[in-house]
Amino acid sequence: MGLLDRGVEIKTPEQIDLMRKAGLVVGSTLELLRGHVRAGISTGELDAIAEDSIRGSGATPSFKGYHGFPGSICASVNDEVVHGIPGGRTLAEGDVISIDCGAIVGGWHGDAAITVAVGAVPPEVTELMRVTEQAMWRGIAAARRGGRVTDISHAVERYVRDQGSYGILEDYTGHGIGSEMHMAPNVPNYGRPGKGPKLVEGIALAVEPMLTLGSKRTDVLEDDWTVVSEDGSWGAHFEHTFTLTPTGTWVLTALDGGEAVLTELGVPFGGR
Repeated sequence: MGLLDRGVEIKTPEQIDLMRKAGLVVGSTLELLRGHVRAGISTGELDAIAEDSIRGSGATPSFKGYHGFPGSICASVNDEVVHGIPGGRTLAEGDVISIDCGAIVGGWHGDAAITVAVGAVPPEVTELMRVTEQAMWRGIAAARRGGRVTDISHAVERYVRDQGSYGILEDYTGHGIGSEMHMAPNVPNYGRPGKGPKLVEGIALAVEPMLTLGSKRTDVLEDDWTVVSEDGSWGAHFEHTFTLTPTGTWVLTALDGGEAVLTELGVPFGGR
């Protein structure tokens, strides 16, 4: 393992393979949770399903105990954009829930998030979710060896701005990931391209746009974790962990490695 550009951790192929194993646990767990999201289930029940899935796969939940966080997932409902604590809240028809999940295999991390509608939601909420997820993929697609971290940031923002008027959270960002869940560098969801650490083979980053239907400004609830939009507007959050290999881009938390979407976007797939 080497260090490059202000402490950015560069992984060996063997370390990336362990991150892929962690990523598959995360991806599988999120798909399991997607199938369990329904009116009447509590966020605490979803958390228990997630922990069983992660531990049953031979992995360890990244989130549980992280700076005192009590859950294995973050479960953020409606105007709770990120970092919601799972518990007794029961989902209702028409809600949306962001589920953020992390797992550790052999000391190496995977981290991803999805936003899921509970039954039918208004068209503007469906569109918010679509834009957020597509912005994440546009950010990942902008990563090229020899480029810079804010090439990702710029691609996310440009896509979002082209789609309409959304609040892009600025105080919360994507991040480096590897032997720890959150590492240098930060990966903002806005900004000019061509800045920040260089994108090289073996870098691993989590790209995670967080958007609202209104303001980009947020508050943190009294639990010191849950981030809500200041104006009460609903939010969406999607995240994947990816790396760059000699042959292209590999999305470590996507079950297919990201091959389908990357191919559609004209990006070389770098999985193995």
